Amino acid sequence: MTAAEAVEVVRERCGVEPTHEGGLVTLRVLPGQWQPVARVVKEDLGCQFFNWLTAIDWKDKGLEVLCRLENLDDALVVMLRSQLPPGEAHCPTLTGLYRGADWMERECYDLLGVTFDGHPDLRRILLGDDWEGHPLRKDYAVDMPFTPYR
Repeated sequence: MTAAEAVEVVRERCGVEPTHEGGLVTLRVLPGQWQPVARVVKEDLGCQFFNWLTAIDWKDKGLEVLCRLENLDDALVVMLRSQLPPGEAHCPTLTGLYRGADWMERECYDLLGVTFDGHPDLRRILLGDDWEGHPLRKDYAVDMPFTPYR
């Protein structure tokens, strides 16, 4: 499937207006559309490979969750982007569709504070349970004293 064909499928099935450049299709979706659109991307576009997931703290605009999904046979790359409302750090989990989302969602939760609703085991993965805050957030105090890791 080409990127142009993928754009038409997403437009028709999801009501989302994607953008594409070369083999990269970008879908900006609301958090409530996160799982349904990811299901269409997996089942209809053949994007079986979950490459990565992360988030960006835009400070005044809030957090944005990004996910890269790929159809390796057709060299098609789909980027899901969801802007979370300011003060809201909740996004539906993709672990039911992609097993590879498990630890990446936990890392995003640990370092940026995004809660993935429906995640089977959402707990810290890199930092200790007693760690306060989320170090990749713009509002995290970097001069805060902490116990050195050993």
